[in-house]
Amino acid sequence: MSYSLSGKRALVTGASRGLGKAIALTLARAGADVAITYEKSAQKAEAVAEEIRALGRNGVAIQADSGDPQAAQASVAQAVSQLGGLDILINNAGIARGGPLESMSQADIDALINVNIRGVVYTTQAALAHLPDGARIINIGSSLSDRVPFKGVTIYSMTKSALNSLTRGLARDLGARGITVNMVKPGSTDSDMNPADGEQADEQRSFTALGHYGEPQDIAEAVAFLASPAAKHITGADIVVDGGTNA
Repeated sequence: MSYSLSGKRALVTGASRGLGKAIALTLARAGADVAITYEKSAQKAEAVAEEIRALGRNGVAIQADSGDPQAAQASVAQAVSQLGGLDILINNAGIARGGPLESMSQADIDALINVNIRGVVYTTQAALAHLPDGARIINIGSSLSDRVPFKGVTIYSMTKSALNSLTRGLARDLGARGITVNMVKPGSTDSDMNPADGEQADEQRSFTALGHYGEPQDIAEAVAFLASPAAKHITGADIVVDGGTNA
């Protein structure tokens, strides 16, 4: 089923590749103008923006380090300026660093917290000044925020768990304005961050009920639904797209 987002303006963070790219293009196909952010992959990000424009929509690529509060805030201002406003915020940017806590570096721990938590908070804070009543905020979490079925992902899982409370709290805070705040929680999904042929892929696949990895488009479809008018009475909720890992 397709959902019309005609006339809507969306910002998707961390969308030069993988899940973010799939989300940005799916929103554009539904009729939205879309700005994306990227940190280093300028060429890939501009290619995504070109694909959005080829669909007849306004597509903008914005360089921003999601772990830097000032950069995150500036990216929102730039998106609003170039799109003419903002109706949909997709907090997709995230990083994964693994290993036992005792062997993780302070730099890795700080990076996880800065991008996966602080970046989401500051981007959302900046967007709230521009989002109209009835807007949509969708956070991309992880099925690991609810259950940790394998070792080495403790701090990553912790950062994604923080988004559970952020999503539910903001849903309460913004409900009077008709702004819905929800979360999509991917499980093992084939991407650069977690390829289906990676070293730990067989182990992860064994935890799923369906026996295979998901695809970025699986996540994008859930996001498009939550961004659409069809989901107007859903807020403070999450959609787990993990192939039954948490079943």
